[in-house]
Amino acid sequence: MTAARKYEHVAVLMGGWSAEREVSLNSGNACAAALEAAGYRVTKIDVDRDIAKRLKEVSPDVCFNALHGRWGEDGCIQGLLEIMGIPYTHSGVRASALAINKEQTKRIVAPLGVPVCEHRVVNRTEAMRTHAMEPPYVAKPICEGSSVGVVIVREGANRPPEAIGSIPAVEDEILVERYVPGRELTCAVIGDRSTDIIDIVPAERLAFYDYEAKYAPGGSRHILPANIPADIYKAVQQHALTVHKALGCRGVTRSDFRYDPETGKLAFLEINTQPGMTSTSLVPEMAEYAGMSFTDLVCWLVEDASCNR
Repeated sequence: MTAARKYEHVAVLMGGWSAEREVSLNSGNACAAALEAAGYRVTKIDVDRDIAKRLKEVSPDVCFNALHGRWGEDGCIQGLLEIMGIPYTHSGVRASALAINKEQTKRIVAPLGVPVCEHRVVNRTEAMRTHAMEPPYVAKPICEGSSVGVVIVREGANRPPEAIGSIPAVEDEILVERYVPGRELTCAVIGDRSTDIIDIVPAERLAFYDYEAKYAPGGSRHILPANIPADIYKAVQQHALTVHKALGCRGVTRSDFRYDPETGKLAFLEINTQPGMTSTSLVPEMAEYAGMSFTDLVCWLVEDASCNR
């Protein structure tokens, strides 16, 4: 260990019981391996509902939060760590709770000039019976990531697809938003600076940037830096930073956008306060392009950790 380091023993929190458990395990194992290689003492914890007891037994100096989805990304684990007085990575309680809710995030950032598409929160049962808006539109969970449960309703669809009934819902509510054709862009914020932008091109066999496109080898092609007009490039970087700051985020976040080259329309989709850290994940790729290795990124996150975030 070097004198510059604040922490020695890192507990890597991963797994959990959300819909993104498998992604979290991959992220956690990759981060744990990098931290061990960097000289930290690492304890990997597959989080369950006895996590407070486990943390008391392990007694780490700091927690690396590699959880994804509900309970790990929505302020719950952050609140527990605040109560226990254990420093942790990424965003704090309030920012995490706001950012996990896509509709609430849009409501906060739209008045700040961040472009959002037409959207509404609807009852899932009703959305199965009749179109919540004129197609094309996208139906998705309000509080999930990794493209879990995303359903695209194409133009000309006579009725809503049955898949809408399988969308994870909170109190039977889901988010419906206008479909923006074109390209999928993503931009990270590390500390207080935006990264360069990736243009994500899903494999031809896939309809959109879904779960398989994100995590399966060959599921997508990443163009870095994105080949888009300079004004759009700068706008995406600025909007990503605006959203990050408006919600009070910390550490690393990643914001996703849709861009239609035909009309010039740009739309912010969501912000991720616990971006994936797998071998196919976007944030490590953007960090490396900026000259920050995966190990450097993970170590920076640990040393940036604190309570009262």
